Amino acid sequence: MRVRPTGPILPPSNIQGNALMVVIAIMAFLACLTLGAVSMVWATAASWQSQISREITIQIKPEDGLDMNAALKKARDVAMTFVGTRDGTIMDDSATARLLEPWLGADLNLDDLPVPRLVIVTIDERNPPDFDSMRDLLKTEVPQAFLDDHRTWVDRLVSMARTTVLIGTGVLVLVFTAMILTVIFATRGALSGNRHIIEVLHFVGAESSFAAREFQKHFLKISIKGSAAGGALAAGLFAIANLWQSNSRATPQSEQATALFGSFTIGFTGYLGIFATMIIIALLTTLTARITVMRTIDEIDFVRSDPARSEGAPYS
Repeated sequence: MRVRPTGPILPPSNIQGNALMVVIAIMAFLACLTLGAVSMVWATAASWQSQISREITIQIKPEDGLDMNAALKKARDVAMTFVGTRDGTIMDDSATARLLEPWLGADLNLDDLPVPRLVIVTIDERNPPDFDSMRDLLKTEVPQAFLDDHRTWVDRLVSMARTTVLIGTGVLVLVFTAMILTVIFATRGALSGNRHIIEVLHFVGAESSFAAREFQKHFLKISIKGSAAGGALAAGLFAIANLWQSNSRATPQSEQATALFGSFTIGFTGYLGIFATMIIIALLTTLTARITVMRTIDEIDFVRSDPARSEGAPYS
């Protein structure tokens, strides 16, 4: 005698399950996209802050009778006497002209304009020099020199980055909240279409844990497929954007995108967050299915204990 193989208690594919899979994929895509965007903004802001914090600028204004080259060298030498400075670079005429080219055009003659000259000093971020003492000494040795340590820019950048990340985090919380509610209602809606299966299983003597476990397996497969599709689509979108940015460097489109959004690379942390989001969605859907099945069985027992309650009395 050969035992026939048992079929699945729940149909592997139906309208409710397919609709739930699509909803999970959409919400997973939006959640992962928001998470990746927040991670990208945070990484870009940290990179900007690091680049600004590792350099200071000494600006020397031209005056009649001032030997600009001697003043630049003296300002650099004064700055290098302080502990915490690593290197000093004098921007020559060609570098200064390139810096002003976007506003004043090419072939700029600096002798015709009172353009300040710059000395770029690289500092140790972990052990920065005493900027106040350096500023006072420069004022004494080179009265035309002005030290800019970029602290104002750094403070503004940090404030902007924190605000942007805070806004992105708020959007992420809203997306996750909408995702949670949508997954819960979609899962309960899909389960309502299979209520008769729960009732049959319960009437033939199946334990509540058995019915809940079967539904958990079914909806776990659906949620894994949906969340994997949405998460993979979001990760692929970031990968394609990063590939486009890498292959189109030095083009106006790429430069504008880089200036506005920074690098489209979300890094290992971003991809790990996308994977974690997929796991959370799968667990959330599975937990919702289990709770809904157990509650449905309790409702059935509640009605069976008093058939009059089936006429509309609320379950409590």
